[in-house]
Amino acid sequence: MVGRPRATGESAGERDSRQDLLDAAAELFVERGYAATSTRAVAERAGLRQASLYHYFAGKEDILAVLLEGTVLPSLRMAGALREQEGSAAAKLWALCRFDLELLCAGEHNLGALYLLPEVSAPRFAEFRAERVELKESYRALVAQLVETDVDTSADLLFGLVEGVILTRREKSIPDVAAFAEAGADAGVRVVGRADADLTVIRAEGRRLSGF
Repeated sequence: MVGRPRATGESAGERDSRQDLLDAAAELFVERGYAATSTRAVAERAGLRQASLYHYFAGKEDILAVLLEGTVLPSLRMAGALREQEGSAAAKLWALCRFDLELLCAGEHNLGALYLLPEVSAPRFAEFRAERVELKESYRALVAQLVETDVDTSADLLFGLVEGVILTRREKSIPDVAAFAEAGADAGVRVVGRADADLTVIRAEGRRLSGF
């Protein structure tokens, strides 16, 4: 793929150039692998000079950190917003599952697959790992309101169900992301024992709480 053309070697704005670099890196990291992708390749794919990349990022690790955090921080913010609202734990759990699934499904590139990189265990990515743990704890707190025993097991199963979309996307595309996310959210509340007969009410409340 030829890099995006630049009349002056730069994009119209700094924000555009930075995002172009992130988009290019996301594509290359997923397509070729992180280790096999150089900063020069990222810059070229973005249509920029390699020197321009270092204006926005210290190096490849910084780019990966931003991409990883973008798969978690929006869901953390949603979890915080849901905590502040009045509503049932089941509906909040449904809404969080739906939001998280759509976030992991909707991007052009399967950035969740980057979780599996061995490099993610490096100290540079400690903040991302902590944020992911915090997100899982948000799930666990809701699960604890809905089951009386085996809270950790239920939370592990639920978090695994949500992040399982990463493996699904490695095998095939998901044409209707919204429908997939809602089906996954339905499955999530079933994990904590909610019956199909309750789903209509839970969905309606979950959509209201989250603004869907």
